[in-house]
Amino acid sequence: MYAASREALAHTRSALQDALASSTASAGAGAATAAAAQAGSDLFSVVEVLDGQRTLRGALADASTPAAARQALAEQVFGGKVSAAALATVKAAVGQDWSAQSDLTNSLVQLGREALLKAAEDQNQLDTVEDELFRLGRIVAGSGELEQALSDRSTPVQAKRELLSRLLYGKCTAVTEALAVQAVGRLKKAPADTFDELSALAATQRDREVAHVRSAAPLSQAQTERLSAILTRTYGKPVTVHVEVDPELLSGLVVRVGDEVIDGTAAGRLAAVRKNLT
Repeated sequence: MYAASREALAHTRSALQDALASSTASAGAGAATAAAAQAGSDLFSVVEVLDGQRTLRGALADASTPAAARQALAEQVFGGKVSAAALATVKAAVGQDWSAQSDLTNSLVQLGREALLKAAEDQNQLDTVEDELFRLGRIVAGSGELEQALSDRSTPVQAKRELLSRLLYGKCTAVTEALAVQAVGRLKKAPADTFDELSALAATQRDREVAHVRSAAPLSQAQTERLSAILTRTYGKPVTVHVEVDPELLSGLVVRVGDEVIDGTAAGRLAAVRKNLT
């Protein structure tokens, strides 16, 4: 995302935050949580409309049209159909100049996710959502059939979402389901990677890093806590540790934090030896 779009996203995020803060001031904490959840869902709905209507998407992102005219069009199309917070966010977004049309829609998705995660945070569910999304990623990664079903471009989006909804129904929080079901309809990468990104976003909302750990054997609670403490000291902020058991590693751990990978496994060392020999 170029500088213009980054600035536009920052401005639009401020508009969303102001709108949600206004809900808190006027209606109380419980209603504010509901407002955040509704804003997130409504922003996803707006993106669905824009994804399906190229002409409308182009008109709302056309920098050659005065911002006030673009905002009036957004009001005309979405007014009365989405919450006040969502509408304020959309109008703020279309009033900005974006480097690309896709930056507008992708940013609305991002802000929809942030609004839903705020609702989870207000209900003290943010850590649960983070863990559920990580576990979902592992389930999908471990099932070739499910991963294929969710990533198959020939399968209608609605069919993928219904499949995932059935899988998740009654097994996770409403926020986790909403985030996952929306994401599977706009996949840019493998489903498991997408769910991992959502889990990391939830951690970011708590000002945490996420460590994805592959271990040759299960870690005890004490070992997991010790590893988290070591990584917290290393990265200077709390680190959530998600562990996946992978017997093919033979021994040790592979720890990934962002783009950094620490390989302390027998398999990793053997691979390094083979590479040096060749």
